[in-house]
Amino acid sequence: MPSKFFAFLDRMKLIDRWALMRNTSVEDVAQHTMQVAVIAHALCIIENTLYGGTLDAEKAAVIALYHEAAEVVTGDLPTPVKYYDGDINRAYKNIEHRAEKKLLETLPSELESAFACYVQPDKDSPEHKIVKRADKLSALIKCVEELAVNNIEFKNAYDVTLKELSDAPERSVKYFMDVFIPAYSMSLDNLLA
Repeated sequence: MPSKFFAFLDRMKLIDRWALMRNTSVEDVAQHTMQVAVIAHALCIIENTLYGGTLDAEKAAVIALYHEAAEVVTGDLPTPVKYYDGDINRAYKNIEHRAEKKLLETLPSELESAFACYVQPDKDSPEHKIVKRADKLSALIKCVEELAVNNIEFKNAYDVTLKELSDAPERSVKYFMDVFIPAYSMSLDNLLA
């Protein structure tokens, strides 16, 4: 019997994000995952290089590659629904955990444990925490891009996400926001200038 693990992961490209919002540009889970991996890697390098951190940038990038893996089973539940109240959030976390477990079971048994640390990482590890920040930065970038083309649908999401990121303790997050985020609202001509 063939292993279904990577075929499942390949389906991330079929799951649209921001489903409850009017989008000028559709973003799928595969695109989002790649962006989060790049940002998580960058945050680790920034933290290590500028602030004396000891984060494993490669580990963070790989955790990020698998951080939405459960969505190939559950689909993307919009943030306002996921965090509507504690009961819904706990129920969704349980569903997500079960989906991750089910996904890991599609691997050959001799590989399950090797992938489990990425699909179900230690939530207290500093690399996982950086991935969570990178996930929020990805959401902020989506908002910046949408607002740059006057899609006011993303104004509240921008304000909420910016507030959450402003409270992040990692100095690399503030650095990324100050140095890199402004370019996301630039046109191609301005980027090339």
